[in-house]
Amino acid sequence: MKPNPKPEQRPINPNFSSGPCAKRPGWTPDVLNSALVGRAHRARESKQRLKLVLGKTHRIMELPADYRVAIVPGSDTGAFEMALWTMLGARGVDVLSWDAFGKLWVHDIVRHLRIEDARVLEAGYGCLPDLSAVDFDRDVVFTWNGTTSGVRVPSGEWIRDDRHGLTFVDATSAVFAQDIDWAKVDVATFSWQKVFGGEAAHGMIILSPRAVERLESYVPPWPVPKVFRLTKAYRLIEGLFKGETINTPSMLCVEDYLDALRWAEGIGGLAALQARANANAAVIFDWIEDSPWIANLAVDPATRSNTSVCLRIDHPAVTSRGAAWEDQVCKQIAALLNEEGVAKDIGAYRAAPPGLRIWCGSTLERSDLDRLTPWLDWAFTHAVTLLNKTA
Repeated sequence: MKPNPKPEQRPINPNFSSGPCAKRPGWTPDVLNSALVGRAHRARESKQRLKLVLGKTHRIMELPADYRVAIVPGSDTGAFEMALWTMLGARGVDVLSWDAFGKLWVHDIVRHLRIEDARVLEAGYGCLPDLSAVDFDRDVVFTWNGTTSGVRVPSGEWIRDDRHGLTFVDATSAVFAQDIDWAKVDVATFSWQKVFGGEAAHGMIILSPRAVERLESYVPPWPVPKVFRLTKAYRLIEGLFKGETINTPSMLCVEDYLDALRWAEGIGGLAALQARANANAAVIFDWIEDSPWIANLAVDPATRSNTSVCLRIDHPAVTSRGAAWEDQVCKQIAALLNEEGVAKDIGAYRAAPPGLRIWCGSTLERSDLDRLTPWLDWAFTHAVTLLNKTA
């Protein structure tokens, strides 16, 4: 295999990591100059800043008026664990799993919460489980977008309007980029470092009125840690949705997220964010169609993520030699592009099949993805040549 010539142009922003993701265009540390550092998070000004975060998030996401939003500890993982620990167990639960994080929620529900009436609906990487098999008389737990598989649900049409259970949605790589039908969602969580490229450790939880009703009418049979508690004396802690927090937030991180929210407002809000992500992903999708060596890990085009685009090698010179060789080639591609300063952190998730993963969210510029694709072709031929020499 003859190596391609090295492309002349490099992406201006080489950060294609799927979390933490790229900062918004034009970001500099100067945006943090107004951060309320050294101030108590319960001071009046700090609470006003935190309340501003909640209000802007609610408006930009176009949430229903009666949905509540709070900042909680532990990033998306902490937020979703909070939802599971405080609301599951009231009825049976269907857990959907098709990527690493879906498997994590299965493990937590079956092995740690030990909910006996738990049904697991699984699919391998690249596919969705049978959505028609979901029983909405039960609670339903799933990821809207499988960050580690690049597979998302195509829409919310499969979710019943007259459901009796609650829907619990890990939406961390879907919010602000994909069309979420909020009427079909009772609990959703995400973190700032995904679609908006914010800083780590802070999670967000979104509650529908039905979720609030569950919280105020049900007490789980297990002890609930303090950092997970959303109620006191059987009533929702309303202050959490007005700028108070369970534990201490970083006001530097708050300022950074606020900057991203203001940027989103300035470019046109949710529709503009979704359009940018769609246009970015289209660059990779079109390149895949023209490339003889790569394929989308997501089998069905209707389920292909527009944020965490996951790729697998589809070339006989590599696939004929087995998964271990595929893994070596993918790691070599990622290493070459990292060394060239072209693409950072594009290896597949550690538990996923061998491949590459390219973030295409709205904080990236389409021109950088245009410049990336020739480098991917160069890195493939160069990686195979290098590995053949050392084999």
